[in-house]
Amino acid sequence: MKRKVLSMVMASAMALSLVACGGGAKQEAPAESAATETPAAEETTTEEPAAEETTAEETTTEEPAAEDTTAASGDLIKVGIINNDPNESGYRTANDADLKAMFNEANGYDAKFAYSLKNDEQITAAQGFIQDEVDYLLLSAADTAGWDSVLQDAQAAGVKVILFDRTIDADPSLYEASIVSDMAKEGEMAVEWLAGQGLDEYNIIHIQGVMGSAAQQGRSGALSDKVDAEASWNLVTQQTAEWNAEKAQQIVQSVIDAGTPFNVIYAENDDMAKGAVAALDAAGISHGVGKDVIVMGYDCNKWALEELLAQNWNYDGQCNPFQASYIDEIIKTLESGGTLSEKTIIMDEKGFDATTITQDDVDKYGI
Repeated sequence: MKRKVLSMVMASAMALSLVACGGGAKQEAPAESAATETPAAEETTTEEPAAEETTAEETTTEEPAAEDTTAASGDLIKVGIINNDPNESGYRTANDADLKAMFNEANGYDAKFAYSLKNDEQITAAQGFIQDEVDYLLLSAADTAGWDSVLQDAQAAGVKVILFDRTIDADPSLYEASIVSDMAKEGEMAVEWLAGQGLDEYNIIHIQGVMGSAAQQGRSGALSDKVDAEASWNLVTQQTAEWNAEKAQQIVQSVIDAGTPFNVIYAENDDMAKGAVAALDAAGISHGVGKDVIVMGYDCNKWALEELLAQNWNYDGQCNPFQASYIDEIIKTLESGGTLSEKTIIMDEKGFDATTITQDDVDKYGI
C-alpha cells in the first residue's frame, strides 16, 4: 500500500520547512484516548456568550467567549473548524487544544468549532458554517467519503477549505491545502517493525479504529497486506473498538475466553492498546519485551511511551497532532494574495521501540 508523500513549501513570503523523520524543532509528538460526550453552544443575536456546554448526541458546536459580532465580522478572519470529538482520544485532545490556542481573537480569528465522530453530522455542521459565511472551513473528516457535494457548495460560496489531520476522497480542486499524517506510512513502519521481530508465527489480535477513517484505513491496510502475503501471519480476530479502551478490552477478553492462542496485540491507538493490556493483566498473561505477547499502539501519548520505557509495551507509532501553525501560515499566505506551491504537507512522524526508547524521547514526543 503506497501513498504519495508530498512536502509543502509556501510561495510568496511564507516558507515552511518540514522536519525529517526522527524529530526536530518544528515537530512535536501526538496522542489519542476515548470518550462519549461533547459540548454545544447557544445561538447568538448581537453578542455571543461564552460557549455553554450541553450534551448533544455525538456532534457539538462551540462558539468563542463573549465578543461583539459586528467587530468579529470586520477585522477578524472567520473560520469554522470541524473536528472529531476531543474526548475521543489523547491525540484528539492535543489536536483540539493546539487549534484553540491558535484560532482565537488574539491571533486575528473569529473561530467556531463543531465536533462529531459521524460523517453526516460533520457535513451538516459544514453546511451551517457555509451559511454563516465563514472565510475558511477547516476539516478533519470522520470518514474519507461523502464530501464532494458540500465542498462544492463551499467553493460556490467563496469559502476556502483546508484539510487537517486526515485526508478525504474528493477532487483536490475543492480544497486549498491539506496538512495531514501519512496514515499508510504509519502502518507500513509498524508492520515492518513487527516483521523484524522474527517470530516463527504471528497470531495477531487486530483492534481497529473507527471504520472508514483515514487513520483506520492506513493502519489496517499495511497489516492486511502483510497477512495476505505471508502464510505465517494470521489474524486471530479483526474487530473495531472505535478508538475505545473498554471495547478493546472486551475484544481481547473474548479471545482469551475462547482459548485461542495469540502472541501479538496490534491496536490502532494507545487507548485501545491500554484496554487490551487490561484484559491480559486480568488473565495473568505476560506482555512486553521478552514476554508472551507483543503490544503495539499508536499516537505516542506520554503515558504510552512510559509503558514502552518500562518495556511493558513493545512499539508505539507517532501521529503528530500539532497542525495549527501550518494552517495559520497557509491562511496568512492566501490572505496576503500569495499562492501555495504545493497542496499537501505531510507531518513528520516516527515509530518507537521499547528496546531503544529513552527518557528524552518520552519527554520530547509524548503528548
